[in-house]
Amino acid sequence: MEYTNRLYVILHPNHALIGSQLTPDQFARHYTSGSAKHHSGKVIFASIDPTFRNDYFPIDEAMKDVVPHEDGRPKATKFISTYRVLEHVDQEAIDRLYLATQEGYSIELAPGEWEDPYEEGFVRIYAEINPMRMLALSDYDLVGFGKFITWEGNFKSAPRQFYTQLDIDIIELLEEFEQNPFRQSPIQNLHLSTLRDAFYEVKRYTGKHTKGLCLDSSLDNISYRFIRHGFMIATFEKQRFFVMPSLSEIEKNHFKFFRSM
Repeated sequence: MEYTNRLYVILHPNHALIGSQLTPDQFARHYTSGSAKHHSGKVIFASIDPTFRNDYFPIDEAMKDVVPHEDGRPKATKFISTYRVLEHVDQEAIDRLYLATQEGYSIELAPGEWEDPYEEGFVRIYAEINPMRMLALSDYDLVGFGKFITWEGNFKSAPRQFYTQLDIDIIELLEEFEQNPFRQSPIQNLHLSTLRDAFYEVKRYTGKHTKGLCLDSSLDNISYRFIRHGFMIATFEKQRFFVMPSLSEIEKNHFKFFRSM
């Protein structure tokens, strides 16, 4: 049987460039439940233009091993690189983004235009996913935040970063916390008192635009329902945005994913 050789980049939970003969749906199931070394949480990966090449990666050499098994099964994974992967993959080569639940259900996100009017003073929560993994508070919009965390003059920067904004109404949440100090945080490992102090610090100091909230973004403990707008892959000069479908669209077209997201 003929199989198509593909390139995938794992963006969460680890960093890897992988050759595979699995379709995206098969790859999602294999990575979450089909392998003896599967991951028990979310998996986010992207399909890459199969003609993409970068001297940093031995792609041609590795793809020689991406052949069916003797019994005819497709080659599931051939790890090509696991270090500094994202920074060496051109944004234009990233074709589609895939979100997978721990049950192995997945949806495809297409690239699109980022459209959201900037609202001065509006504070957002960002989850940095790859390579940095912090949870951060910022009054930058999605593009501005990407420029900040990839600016070479920033000591806490990366050449290219994958991240998302969480759809959490901070003011409403803190008002509920003020009335009920036992109010549970929607984000595991983030106490609402930490969010409150960081929020007022960003609002109080005009030169303060970002504040770290947690050393890990805790993405596995955050439902996909909290994703606002979509996901961004950014350098200081360029951005590639992948649009998150609405919940109603996901429920209609991907019900099994919707139930487990």
